[in-house]
This record gives sequence, C-alpha cells and structure tokens, in this order.
Amino acid sequence: MSASAKAPPVRHWHLASVEDTLRALGGDGARGLTSAEAAERLATCGRNELQEGRRRGIVRMLADQFADFMIVVLIGAAVVSGLIGDLTDTIAIVVIVALNAVIGFVQEYRAERAVAALKLMAAPSARVVRDSELCTIPAAELVPGDLVEIEAGNVVPADLRLIDAHTLRTEEAALTGESQPVEKFTRALHEPALPLGDRRNLAFKGTLVSYGRGRGVVVGTGMQTELGRIAQLLHEEEEVRTPLQKRLARFGARLAIAVLAICVVVFVAGVLRGEPVVLMLLTAISLAVAAIPEALPAVVTVTLALGAVNMARRQALIRRLPAVETLGSVTFICSDKTGTLTENRMRVEEYFCGGAVTSQPGSESPWPDLLTALALSNDARYGADERAVGDPTEVALLLAAEAAGYGKAERLAQAPRLAELPFDSDRKRMTTLHRGVAGVVAYVKGAPEVLLPLCSGQLSANGRAPIDAAAVNAAAERMAADGLRVIAFASRPLAELPATPTPDTVETDLTFLGLAGLLDPPRAEAAEAVALCRSAGITPVMITGDHPATARSIARRLGILDDVGDAVMTWQDLDRLSDRDLDAQVAQVRVYARVAPEHKIRIVKALQARGELVAMTGDGVNDAPALRRADIGVAMGVAGTDVAKEAAHMILLDDNFATIVSAVREGRRIFDNIRKFIKYTMTSNSGEIWTIFLAPFIGLPIPLLPIHILWINLVTDGLPGLALAAEPEERGLMRRPPRPPDESVFAHGMWQHIVWVGLLMGAVCLFTQAWAVRSASAHWQTMVFTVLTLSQMGHALAIRSERDSLFRQGLGSNRPLLGAVVLTLLLQLATIYVPALNPIFRTEPLTAGELAACLGLSSLVFVAVEIEKWFIRHGRLYGTASPVDPARS
Repeated sequence: MSASAKAPPVRHWHLASVEDTLRALGGDGARGLTSAEAAERLATCGRNELQEGRRRGIVRMLADQFADFMIVVLIGAAVVSGLIGDLTDTIAIVVIVALNAVIGFVQEYRAERAVAALKLMAAPSARVVRDSELCTIPAAELVPGDLVEIEAGNVVPADLRLIDAHTLRTEEAALTGESQPVEKFTRALHEPALPLGDRRNLAFKGTLVSYGRGRGVVVGTGMQTELGRIAQLLHEEEEVRTPLQKRLARFGARLAIAVLAICVVVFVAGVLRGEPVVLMLLTAISLAVAAIPEALPAVVTVTLALGAVNMARRQALIRRLPAVETLGSVTFICSDKTGTLTENRMRVEEYFCGGAVTSQPGSESPWPDLLTALALSNDARYGADERAVGDPTEVALLLAAEAAGYGKAERLAQAPRLAELPFDSDRKRMTTLHRGVAGVVAYVKGAPEVLLPLCSGQLSANGRAPIDAAAVNAAAERMAADGLRVIAFASRPLAELPATPTPDTVETDLTFLGLAGLLDPPRAEAAEAVALCRSAGITPVMITGDHPATARSIARRLGILDDVGDAVMTWQDLDRLSDRDLDAQVAQVRVYARVAPEHKIRIVKALQARGELVAMTGDGVNDAPALRRADIGVAMGVAGTDVAKEAAHMILLDDNFATIVSAVREGRRIFDNIRKFIKYTMTSNSGEIWTIFLAPFIGLPIPLLPIHILWINLVTDGLPGLALAAEPEERGLMRRPPRPPDESVFAHGMWQHIVWVGLLMGAVCLFTQAWAVRSASAHWQTMVFTVLTLSQMGHALAIRSERDSLFRQGLGSNRPLLGAVVLTLLLQLATIYVPALNPIFRTEPLTAGELAACLGLSSLVFVAVEIEKWFIRHGRLYGTASPVDPARS
C-alpha cells in the first residue's frame, strides 16, 4: 500500500473534500480499487474486524475468585473445623466459598463478553465497487480507499467519507446519543473538533441507514473506526470495586488479626489458671471458629440475591450482585435523556398560528389549513398493527393532526398526492403536491429560517395578509430556546401540476400557515423520581448527545436545573478544561450536552476523584466504556445495545429513570440489613468471647465447652441471621444522604454497640454462672449455655431497627425472623430436655425455676437495646448522625 493510501487519523476526515479524500487514499470515485490494490491494502491494514484483546483463561478467572482475604480466612476456618471434628461447619463453609466463586466467575465471564458484543454490530457483507464492477464481499475484507454503496436497511460496514448522498439518513443513537436520524451530505466541514453527531459527511461503522441511499469511500476499518475506538476504551477501562467489597475486605483482615490475638490470650490465660492444655486448645480453636462470621458471605449473597429478585419485579435486572448494595451508596446518577428521562417519542407541544402561540389547535381559520398541511406534507403512515411508523418527527405531526380530527387517510381521499419534492439537507424542506378544489395545492414544510424568506404572505383569520416576518421569527426563536424542534408550514395554490415540479417553480411566493414546536416530553414519573433523588441526597445529572437547548428545557421541566441561570456544559467546554479544572467544577454541573464517549468517562472519573459514587445510564455503544467505569453501570433494556448491556451492572427493563430510584431504595434497604447482620453476629461473637475470656480472671471455671460454642455459632448465626435479610425498609430511608464511600461498616455507633452489648451479654452469663455455682446448682453450665443463646435471640429482635422500637414495628412485620427465633428456642429446649441429646451437648434438664431465671436474665439484653434506641431517637446517643434518622435531609 502506498504512503498516499494510508489513512490519516480517523478524527479528521470530515475536514477533507471529496477530491482530497480520494486523492489521499489513492481511490477512484467511479471505478473503485482494483483487486490487486485491495489485496495489498488488506495485507497492510488488516481485516475490518474489532480486536477483543487478550482474554483471561477460564482457569485463571476461577482461581482469582479465591484470592479475596475473607475467602482465605474462611478456607482456614473450614480446615480448623474439620480438624476438631465439626464437619457441619466445614461443609457449610465449603459450600459458601464455592457459591461465591461461581457467582464471581459468572459475573467476570459476562464482563469479558462486552467487546465481543461489539462485533455483532458489524455488517456481515458490503456492496463495493472493485475493478469498476459492483459486487458483494465480506465486510471484513474492506480496506481504506474502497468504494462502498449503502441504502436504507443496511448496516454501515466501515467508516465512510460520503461522496454521494440522496436523502440519506442514518440512525446513530447507539454511537453518538443523537435521538433523531441524522441527515447526511457530502460537502466538507471546517471545524476540527466537531462531535461525531455533527460530522454529517461521514457514515460510521455499525450504524443503520434508515432512509435514502449513498456512496462513500472507506476511511477507517477495524480498530481505526469510531466503533474500534470505543472497543479500545473498553479494553482500557477497569471496573472499580464496590463499597461493600472494600468494606468486607477491610473488615475480614482486621477481624482475623483480632480473633487470633484473643484466642492466644484465652489459651494462655486458661493454661496459666491450671485448665487442661487439650481442653484450652480446643476451646481456643472453637472460639476462633465461632468468632469468624463464616455465615457472612452466605448472608450477603442471599441478601443481595433476594434484593435482585425484588428489583427484577420492579423492572431492574441485576447482572452483578454487588451492584445491588452499591446502589444504596450512590451520590450521583448520570442519566441519558432520551427514553430514560423522556418518553422517547416526539410530540407537538406548541403551535404558532394566526399570530398567536398556543398548545391547543383551534377550529377557526387558519387552523384547518395548518392541520391539513401537518397531515398531508408527511411520509409517516400506519402499519399493519395500526401504529404510526416513519420518521419520529413526521409521526408526531401525523398524530397531532389525527388528534385534532384531520386524519391522513381522509385528507388524502379528498386531496390525493400528485407529486413531491423530497426533503434534502441543502434545501431543508419538503413539498407535496395535491389535487385541490380548484387546481393543485402545494404544501411545504421545513426549517423556519429557510422557509420564511420564500413566503410573501401569511394566512390569518381574515384571509391572506402580508407576512409579519419579525413576529414569526421571534416566535420561532423563543420556541427553539425552549428546546423545541420548530417546523414551519406554508402552502401555494397552483392552476395545474407542473410537467416537472422543481423548487424554483413550486417553492416560491408561498403563504405562511404556522409553526409546530416538537419535543420528546419528559416521562410523567421522572420529575417525582428526580425530586426523590434530591431529597435522598443524590444529585441527578443529565448527559446527552442532544443539543444544549433541548437538554436545558427538559432538565428544567424535571427539576434537574432549578435556576434560569444554570449552565449547560458542552463538548467544547469539556475539551477546554484540564482534568484539574474539571475536578473542581464537576460537582456543580447538572447538564452535559453533545458529549463524546471519552467525555463521559472523564465526567465519571472526575466525580469519582472527588469521592463520589456514580451511577451512569446509557443505551449505546458510545456509553459502554463509561458504564463499565462507573460504580454502577445501568443499561437500557428496551432501546439498549448488546454492547451496553454486557458492560453494565444493571439493566432497566422499562428504560425508566424512576426505576433507578426504586433500585436505589432497595439498595439502601439491603445495606441496612447487611449492617444489621454484622451487628448481630459480631455482638453475639463478642458476647461469647467476653464470657470465656473474663471467666478465669474472676475466679470462675471455663463456662462453655467447645460443643456449646459451635452449637451457638451454628444455630444463632444461621436462620436468624438469614432472616434479617427479609427486614422491610426503615422509616425515612429516602430522606437521608448517601453513605460516604469510605465510611466504615461500623460507623454510626455500631462498634460501640458491639462492644457494650457484647460485654453486657458476657456479664449476664457470668452473673448466671456465679449465681448458679454459689447456689450449688449442678446445672450451672447448662444455664450459661441457655442464657447466652436466648440473649442472642432477644438481641436479634431488638436490632431489627436502629431507631424504632420493636413494639412500633410489630412482631409480625418480619415473619421469617420471628419463625427463626421460635425455632431456635425450640432447638435449644431440645438440647436441654431431650434425653438423647444430653450426652452429646453435655447438658442437664433445668428445673422450672432455673428455666424461668434463664428467660428473665436473657431478656435484659433486649431491654437494654430498646433503651439504647430510645436515646438514639431523641438524639442523645451517637450524635444525630444515625443512618436511619428520617429527620436528615
């Protein structure tokens, strides 16, 4: 391949003329390349395919699932449990570790498929001119300089510099975010840094031709296309670890060190006191197994899975389980506009007719003429399913006319179409000619700035009058400033149909009929969802490929922008800002318009650099790198591409912003419940440790045997812990700010609670032991065993809320937990009163008085925690920063 045929940087072809492009690529606009030239270039440039990069093998991905510190600790606990003969715990831990590994492996395997999904967008074949003949070849064999023909229905097979375009429009929403089909032309542009959506002399690989036909010369193939550039971004962007993953890793590391230290102290203290070495060794090992909450990964997994099921019922499909909890920490939601915040359908919002602006069509003159023009100067139609199909703008005009009583079928029956002058990007207008009452009527629609100079008069209630161009222009400019897409309509009566209708013979001396302002309206529920976000301390941000005026209008209607002076940042603004300047401004910007894929990643990174947790929504290929980089990537399930879905953590099945807010609510509930389990299990473990640790120092024998410790660990950490996952959301859940990403899982008084309630449990157990020993009861060890178990059940009921009393919540509001507590009580009674279990658990039946004493003493923990919650409710404990305080806003 000659030097002249090598493609210059992919970003600059829109600046070159057709002649310069062909000259640079050594191509021919009529004959195309020869087969020999194509073969040479294919060998030099490579195939027109996206590179997936080096993938991790399945074995490596599976092995990586066991590298987490908490998993290593659990494996160690399984080994220890097996050595002391506790096969039940060993099996449980192995199942938990295996389950986590499988879930993590599946999630990472799906992530590896994101780039592979890009390849599915490639056209399988292309129509190319080779050796002066039009032929069809595999699209992978295209090379720079090839001459390619495209038409409606084709997927563009490579990046093309268009050299011929006949009413050509392409759908580029997946690549640029532009919600409307883009009209193409061939003339050169002059601004180097134009966003992709404005490079209208180019057609991009993977986009769809929706209308017309054209011819272009290949300027980019494979990874040198815009689609390839996004694939490269996907390779470069790594997913960030979720807050829960970070918190659990820190928690596991610290816990392992603390448990090891305590067990050493317990062992040494017991031996120095004269206890048998073997007994103290087994006690220390049992205590280590008990202290490590091996049920935590299972509870977390089950809690997240149940949350994912709940979210699926609410139209949010979770692809990566940790995303469920991360949603509760989100501080910024960066959302696309089209289809997520809006309905993804154009609608006529406003009219200018007869000199007045209104949102409701009238019936007096000149309304009939304007509405007739809406219906007839229109290529939209009704499909077999009786739904309007066609260009979204024309569909909106058709439906507006239909709603006003001017159906297209009836109008065409009265005034059949005789001829047309199709829309093109140079004229920016279209004309249809119809049989009229006295001759022929031409209806013209187009951009106001090109249509008004062709009008010599306007239709009013009193007939045709001189046109007030200033008033019409002012109305059009105001509507455009409000974010509306403005279409002007005019007409002209003709004595007869011209033999060859042309713009010069038909589109002159027109009569202005009116203006129609169109908008993709906000979803009805979106404004409420935005308000709920703001009350929850979450900042909603709009990032769109649409024009700034449209973005600003929608943002104001939704409450994202609440001040007329709020600025909209465009791609030009972003390009001018350094990373440091963007970091300083990003927290204040609420709307970004006309942005490119790298801009979205910059925005996400800038927010994350400030410590924010970012949810990013998107539906297109251009969104995939940012979806992967964000803390939560949210893809659209209806309009989204496979690429976006593969890169995302969550898929919205209804493409609705309100669904994201609903998922955030669920995420907060889930994290609350995980905190409750950690509080519950760590307090229980703390109570066991204090009971065994302090007994020798106050002259009491070791109060519990290893079998007791393991039984308590199995029974109390099992069903009650899992049942806490079903706890309903607390009051004020969405009236509190998000948790700081670096906040410890033990914040808001949790570690203090674990310490003092654990000490209280230990004190109650040791008091029971001392009282029973001094009363010469032979059942003192059984009583301590029972008091500790029942204390933990009372604690489970008390911590269902961090503020509200159990009596306000009601026992029946979490039936799984109530059932778990009752079952645990029955199992504990079985170890005491079933003779066959007495030798296994080293227990003896208690008298009625002893059992009553155990019930009374164990209830002290429940009462103490209820008192703690009273102080929290009244702001007298742990400050006013309780994470469930509904007064916070």
